Amino acid sequence: MTPFKLTDELIADIQLMVSEKRNTDLQSMMGEFHYADIAEIAEELTVEEATYIIKLLDSEKTSDILAEMDEDIRESVLDNLSAKEIAGELEELDTDDAADIVGELPKEIVQEVISKIEDREHAKDIVDLLRYDEDSAGGLMAKELVKVNENWNVLTCVKEMRAQAENVTRVHSIYVVDDEEKLKGRLSLKDLLTTSTKTHIKDIYIPKVDSVGVNEKSEEVAIIMSKYDLEAIPVVDEIGRLVGRITIDDIVDVIREEADKDYQMAAGISQDVEADDSIWELTRARLPWLILGLFGGAAAAYIMGGFEEMFRKYTVLFLFTPLIAAMAGNVGVQSSAIIVQGLANDDLKGSVSNRLVKEIVLALLNGVILAIILLLFTWGWKGNFMTALAISISLIAVIVVAGFVGTFTPLFLHKRGVDPAIATGPFITTSNDIFGILIYFLIAKMILSKNMLNLRNCGTHIKLPLSTTCKLS
Repeated sequence: MTPFKLTDELIADIQLMVSEKRNTDLQSMMGEFHYADIAEIAEELTVEEATYIIKLLDSEKTSDILAEMDEDIRESVLDNLSAKEIAGELEELDTDDAADIVGELPKEIVQEVISKIEDREHAKDIVDLLRYDEDSAGGLMAKELVKVNENWNVLTCVKEMRAQAENVTRVHSIYVVDDEEKLKGRLSLKDLLTTSTKTHIKDIYIPKVDSVGVNEKSEEVAIIMSKYDLEAIPVVDEIGRLVGRITIDDIVDVIREEADKDYQMAAGISQDVEADDSIWELTRARLPWLILGLFGGAAAAYIMGGFEEMFRKYTVLFLFTPLIAAMAGNVGVQSSAIIVQGLANDDLKGSVSNRLVKEIVLALLNGVILAIILLLFTWGWKGNFMTALAISISLIAVIVVAGFVGTFTPLFLHKRGVDPAIATGPFITTSNDIFGILIYFLIAKMILSKNMLNLRNCGTHIKLPLSTTCKLS
């Protein structure tokens, strides 16, 4: 299969066909494309042009195109469709996709659209799904599935499965329920085909089946399906009745959306935005963390202002201030990124204290290696061992503290039910900049002030100027 490639020439050809109303040519061309490719094409057209194509093609295909479209573009296209036309599209979709689209419609037309869906059972299932939170298993699930009663025999089971499968795009599993619709297990297709037609399902079904509750968070569902390599997972209500199933394609969307959100939060963007959003929306998403960075920088400047005397005596300290701040930020982001990734994948094992100790030891080892390199460089460059030593020891302390903050903060936020992804990026960088600058100058002041005191005492004791003859160990 040749990968689809969207080109300016293709878009121009389609726009020309639309403007000239060459419907036959358009239908022929679109018939060669996958619905996902047509959705990509529609996103490059004007709303009027995209709407024209949606109205021209058969609902069996356009329903999938609408489901695949970007939400904002889909919303604009739906605004140009009547309630009856929207209902026609929804009838061709699985209930989970249909519910997603209905949830985006203006409230004043939802009831009208639902009322025009001819398949009343389909409409009822859509309405049922709308009552669940979109970030829960209930909000992800589809009603279409194949289920059999444990009291049926194999012959009855096969007949019922044939009838149910007509409404299911793909049969991932055959679920077994009791007379109260409670999930009991799953049925192996091999056992079904190799067993006598008179055998009861309760004698051959597999009682072990992974499932999730309707109120389970979508992130938790993703972890479970990923861990056990599931293509689909059944969803049960509060009393254990089978109410739907979640398929892997829905979970891929969840994982992608969560990754996008975490990436944006790590970059200092406080809400889900895209490059094509308005300037106002982009500003609202970015400005809060930029303000935090501004206050953080002001705090660091204020701290440095308290060490003006040190600057006058040891101007070399000023030269290494950006290095200290950068190392603090980098180490903090590295530590927090590993913890956030582990929390997201449910890979973190052991106690919090053990994790903190491990990160502190790791930071200490890295700090010592980097400090030795910096000591040799600074000593060779400026020729003052004590100043080089003060800067190097400060670097070790800053890295250890940054590693601790970068590890502890996401763990603390996770325990409090706050998304730990907020700990990465500007939050950790700003906090470690402040701590790093403070620690840097405090340690440098302690070491270098003691050095100055020893020099004065040495000069007074031997009654010579503070030059040449007095050496410190």
